[in-house]
Amino acid sequence: MKRRAFMLSVAGLAAGISMLPQVSLAAEGTIDWYTSSDSNILDFWTNTVKPAFEAAHPEYKLNLVDAGDGAGIIAIGERAVAAKATNTDPQADFFESADPLLPAGAIEAGIFVNIKEAGLSNYDKVNPAGIQSDYSLPYRGSQVLLAYDTTKLDPANAPKTWDELVTWIKANPGQFVYNRPDKGGSGGNFVRRAIHQANGLDPSKFTVDNYDETFGNEALGNAWAILSDIAPSLYDNGAYSSGNTQSIQLLAQGVVTMTPVWSDQILQAIDQGVLPETTGLVQLQDLALVGGFTRSVVLETGTNRDAALKLADFMLSEEIQSAILTELGGFPGVSWDHISPELREKFADIIPQQIPTFPGGAWEAAINDGWYRNVAPNVDRTQ
Repeated sequence: MKRRAFMLSVAGLAAGISMLPQVSLAAEGTIDWYTSSDSNILDFWTNTVKPAFEAAHPEYKLNLVDAGDGAGIIAIGERAVAAKATNTDPQADFFESADPLLPAGAIEAGIFVNIKEAGLSNYDKVNPAGIQSDYSLPYRGSQVLLAYDTTKLDPANAPKTWDELVTWIKANPGQFVYNRPDKGGSGGNFVRRAIHQANGLDPSKFTVDNYDETFGNEALGNAWAILSDIAPSLYDNGAYSSGNTQSIQLLAQGVVTMTPVWSDQILQAIDQGVLPETTGLVQLQDLALVGGFTRSVVLETGTNRDAALKLADFMLSEEIQSAILTELGGFPGVSWDHISPELREKFADIIPQQIPTFPGGAWEAAINDGWYRNVAPNVDRTQ
């Protein structure tokens, strides 16, 4: 699973190592760029970012490589750590999406650039809400929303809180669906919103390193009760879609009235006519569904470190940040006051007022495993 899955299993990491892209020695002036994101992101870089950057900086080229998934990125990071130890070429310059805390010890090993101190001319434009580390650059964001059919549900009656949503789901059996949490971030973040609901609407209770079995069982247990309670009222008496796309398809076909969706995917679906203009979007106001920023990192030891930093700065330019809105359907990595007034007005409905997050690490497996055991024990995880 890619960007929308957030974190990785041990098995996935092993798979990522085995699938490590084969590269030749780095060429000076050619930025070796890797992504673990969905294909629409690679398309965006291929069709928009690469030609724009190479036109602005004709002395550089971008070599775009799909690393497969997050495990692939971590494996390349491990290769960079090993290369640092032997003072050799890491054969990588830029990770489109990565957590600088992975692989463990990477920052201490000195393989990632301190972005905050790198002197980017546009760094002060970054949305403070997106800054998670001095070693990563939040350049785009997206968030899970609720999409619904306004021909069946008057926008005035769309649920605005979790309690209102649960009431609506029970009052409209079969009309709500979310995907299995390990099959896509829209369903995964719906589950995480239930976890927040069960734990005092306080996302700060969860950090990447505070999972242990006792706390995990306590924190997640109440969420399983919430999700089990609504299960009989879901689509097909408790069925779950197999991913983000299938949830949108069920909404488009009129099979369900409401489903959680990624903001970028739903805006693209509406723009491309997959969903009609009558599709409504709503965000919970007591605590929004989880979202977040995609963060890039630059390899300190890369052959093209300085060129990669120019690319990082370029990603914060008004040209690219506007394209993230208009072409990708995401929201900017810079603060909204650095977006043109025309675009701010056009996209006013998706400007997030809050962006709750949820950590990965050991929480990822605990959530997925716990959901299958406690909420959907009859669902075959392998299918």
